Amino acid sequence: MINNIVLTGRLTKDADLRYTPAGKAVATFNLAVNRQFTNAKGEHDADFPNIVIWGKSAETLANFTRKGTLIGITGRIQTRSYDNQQGQRVYVTEVVAESFTFLEKKADSGQSTNSTPSQSNYEHRDPFDKSNGQSIDIQDDDLPF
Repeated sequence: MINNIVLTGRLTKDADLRYTPAGKAVATFNLAVNRQFTNAKGEHDADFPNIVIWGKSAETLANFTRKGTLIGITGRIQTRSYDNQQGQRVYVTEVVAESFTFLEKKADSGQSTNSTPSQSNYEHRDPFDKSNGQSIDIQDDDLPF
């Protein structure tokens, strides 16, 4: 059986990082995930799944993301239940994230980049660009194939 989910979206608020009594980190958050189709008004609706992530990944996510950060997650869907204070059975369906990926540069998400220089501070040159009038001399022995 397969229980695998991949989501891409933006955090709706900062992740809530907590620790279990045993000291294990757990973070909960919601992603705004756009639907691929449009509604009657021609707009894209969104879903806001509840997501939980554990361990070092939870700490990393909570420390390096903020509301609006674009991330991708992989994980699984989990359904659990509990009895509330009124004695009623409550069912919860959530995504348990196993990993996540930053999908934008820190500066793109509006976060401060004080600790490391921005990529835009470096000159990017294409070594194969012939606009400078120079050709590239590559020997056959230098090629990997």
